[in-house]
Amino acid sequence: MDDMKFRKAMGKFATGVTVIATENQEGVHGMTANAFMSVSLDPKLVVISIKENAKILEKIRESQKYSVNILAADQEELSMIFAGQLKEHSEVVFGYLDNQPVIPGALAQVVCEVSHEHIEGDHSLFIGKVTDIHLEDEAEPLVFYSGYRTLTEKQPAPL
Repeated sequence: MDDMKFRKAMGKFATGVTVIATENQEGVHGMTANAFMSVSLDPKLVVISIKENAKILEKIRESQKYSVNILAADQEELSMIFAGQLKEHSEVVFGYLDNQPVIPGALAQVVCEVSHEHIEGDHSLFIGKVTDIHLEDEAEPLVFYSGYRTLTEKQPAPL
């Protein structure tokens, strides 16, 4: 099967857009990802998938912590920065939640400690125990479906 055909097929699944962040002695590191999902409510677990050649992989292995920042519609530029699509940009300023770097203004900031790592194919799956969450309720999400998109709010049905 052709790699591009597989990639295009996976792009047909609408997902939110996240920035995964971690910090080590060299500083804060981030990466755009849509390979994120919740795993368990009790205990509260999530999983991220990181490609084996990603720069952030060893940094997460070293720190054993990461944050998942679910981006708002107005944060497309941040997504592009952490995807390596914008080489010229202003410095990204991080906030902190539970001593982990987070993206200010993200719809949700989810801070995790690595519970397990599983290597599957050309990716590592990091199961994270959620240690803290911050929510922003008044924004629209950034969505990826064969490219960046936003949702339009549906009007409530008349009573």
